[in-house]
Amino acid sequence: MTAGQRQLHLNAFLMSTGHHEASWRLPESNSHAGTDVAHFQRLAQTAERGKLDSIFFADSPVLHGDVTQRPYGGLEPTVLLAAIAAVTERIGLIATASTTYNEPYNLARRFASVDQISGGRAGWNVVTTAGDAAAKNFSRTGQPAHSERYERAAEFLDVAQKLWNSWEDDAIVADKAAGIWGDNTRVHQANHVGRHFQVEGALDVPRSAQGHPVIVQAGSSENGKDFAARYAEAVFTAHQTLGDAQAFYADLKQRTAAAGRDPEGIKILPGIVPVIASTQEEARRLEQELDDLILPEYARNQLAGVLRVPAESLELDAQLPAELPSEDQIEGAKSRYTLIVNLGRREHLTVRQLIGRLGGGRGHRTFAGTPDQVADAIQEWFEAGAADGFNIMPPVLPSGLDVFVDQVVPILQARGLFRHEYTGRTLREHFGLAKPASSSNRVPLPV
Repeated sequence: MTAGQRQLHLNAFLMSTGHHEASWRLPESNSHAGTDVAHFQRLAQTAERGKLDSIFFADSPVLHGDVTQRPYGGLEPTVLLAAIAAVTERIGLIATASTTYNEPYNLARRFASVDQISGGRAGWNVVTTAGDAAAKNFSRTGQPAHSERYERAAEFLDVAQKLWNSWEDDAIVADKAAGIWGDNTRVHQANHVGRHFQVEGALDVPRSAQGHPVIVQAGSSENGKDFAARYAEAVFTAHQTLGDAQAFYADLKQRTAAAGRDPEGIKILPGIVPVIASTQEEARRLEQELDDLILPEYARNQLAGVLRVPAESLELDAQLPAELPSEDQIEGAKSRYTLIVNLGRREHLTVRQLIGRLGGGRGHRTFAGTPDQVADAIQEWFEAGAADGFNIMPPVLPSGLDVFVDQVVPILQARGLFRHEYTGRTLREHFGLAKPASSSNRVPLPV
């Protein structure tokens, strides 16, 4: 790779037996993978062997769906990341946590702890959590409005950053002879008073090797993009077409610049679900085998929930109903709703066909082909101004990650598009991000 050449960023999105909703039904799948720490440790080690930037875990504070139809439930991801940090050295560690159903001090402390444990490899995927079911788990009758969730999230991030920055890099003196462990003048209170939060601070965890965790975001609504432009350092997004991905990429880079930030300081990573085999025909056969294992009635109920319509209004062998809620009527997952409706309308898919298209990645792009064809697909979007890298979503685990690391990564390396070795130890270094300055707030600790 020549000096100054633009480099792909690759994240492995790990989900129990894989991203295809029927992956758990394969004979080789571990039905208990979602709570098997050793399973995830091995996956992380595989991703690290491939020199990937990071791994990522989704999360939600609610049990979704019918547990008779597919595996649900899993480990709290920051706890899981702590276990993975112990058996890895370089791979970045990203977990999802909600700003709607947490408090800034607890969450800032939790991620700062993972960051310390891992030597500066932590990232936080910030979500606002839609849906009444989650709200009812936290003593609320229904979800807050979309705009209110993002307003709270913005203030939440402001508080978290004040807490992470409350320690200066050289606050720990550790002078045994003088009996001085730390310098009080280099630790500062958050002293935040706002609409949603009143937090005095300071955090009780010092700054890590990378300053503080990398901020990741995954919402693609208008509010989501504005939030990302202000705070995010990496963005996970879903697109079906090159044109849509290019438009999103250009829009978000422009919004980031308008927010007074360097557009290179935000990495845009669309999801891709690669079904890989030695021939394209074999890859498509494997994809069809998975799709054939989808339970249509269950999948229809899931789709109805996303579309906010009664399940009986979705006829499996008919196209989507002409009348669906408008995006303005959707209070959660707005961008995913729009993507799914547009996909069905654009390609004139029946509900059964749409279910098949969504089964692999819930709206993310699926691609079946040879290792060279998968590398071609990644390179095309990367070089066409649609992505800074990709969120790799193996349809089946562990085999899908194994084949990507062993057969696709070497092709990308040979083409000069991806690293052969890590050059840094922190997640910020992998992403080419600067370490943030410490202690923007200067309220001294009381003596």
